[in-house]
Amino acid sequence: MLTPTGAKKGYPACTGLTYIRDLSCRVGAFSNYSTLFPSRLVRASGTASPLLRSEHEPRFTYAFEGRQLTLQDYLDKHPVTGFLIAKDNFILVERYQYARKDTDRLTSFSMAKTIVGFLIGIALKERAIRSIDEVAETYVPGLKDSEYGRTPLKALLQMASGVAFKEDYLDTSSDIYTLARLTLEQDPAGGLLAVKRFNARRAPPGQVFSYSSAESEVLGLVLAAATGRSVAEYARDKLWQPLGAEADATWNIDSTGQEVTFAYFNAVLRDWARLGLMLAHRDSWSGKEIVPKEWVVASTTAQPDSPSPTYGYHVWLAHGGRFSLRGLRGQYVLVDPVAKLVLVQTALSNPDVRELTALWNALRATVQ
Repeated sequence: MLTPTGAKKGYPACTGLTYIRDLSCRVGAFSNYSTLFPSRLVRASGTASPLLRSEHEPRFTYAFEGRQLTLQDYLDKHPVTGFLIAKDNFILVERYQYARKDTDRLTSFSMAKTIVGFLIGIALKERAIRSIDEVAETYVPGLKDSEYGRTPLKALLQMASGVAFKEDYLDTSSDIYTLARLTLEQDPAGGLLAVKRFNARRAPPGQVFSYSSAESEVLGLVLAAATGRSVAEYARDKLWQPLGAEADATWNIDSTGQEVTFAYFNAVLRDWARLGLMLAHRDSWSGKEIVPKEWVVASTTAQPDSPSPTYGYHVWLAHGGRFSLRGLRGQYVLVDPVAKLVLVQTALSNPDVRELTALWNALRATVQ
């Protein structure tokens, strides 16, 4: 398990990707990502949707590796920066560690991919995007005659483009590191030229699931081109302000001003919870439909032709209609739409997912 350091220095954010190797920078970096690389503001409306607070935390234990453990045991064991449980519109638990606080914008890593997926659904309803069966180059002429350009949006949403891309976080020569260098680290190439580098097809679109951050980057390019707006602006007007977010968020951008849409959406913990609760309610949130219900249902359901039973449209699927947003190094929004229950975790490294699942299941059994 990663042991956070940096307390004596006040948890510095340091610069760039220093946090990968210098653990003293990681706490500060993950709650100040906008200071590491350029970003664009996603402004809140100023009128937050109400989240009430329960007078008592739920008391429950979970079984893991032959022991009965409590929530505090879990937090003591794992490098969790923020942890929140909410049901309906009540906050049941809200905890912070390592001197983090409720005004810190905690980064998403790949949870941002799900935001992109839902923005695609909104653009589809507004007819800015006509059909997810259209190919990406229909909207982004710069992708013409590339393999990603010839890929339907549906295959991109399902992580099934068929384009070769190696997403290995332990291998610095992996394609994901190349993509990050060309986008997040402000290479002049930017996102469009970056994704065109990956141009070897290994399977027809829609047939083979292969998790790839490049798919989400292509969808971000499509979204900006189709709407004629930056992804952050579109997210502000169509998602963040209608959601009733209480605080401004940020989205890191590349050297061309395009949002790096495979990750790096930064928001306070309670707004991550609002996003999960809005998806749990499906029909409406604060009296209005934000993401079209039919798109939420389609995104959180394995389609008949899906190449993976555990992945929808940029959403991770579980049994019983449950689903989640997931990000590298332990970022989660777990959603149970039947119980209207949400668990949000931000962290510094990946926990044992079996233990988080055991905790989640025990929680669900307690507060159903």
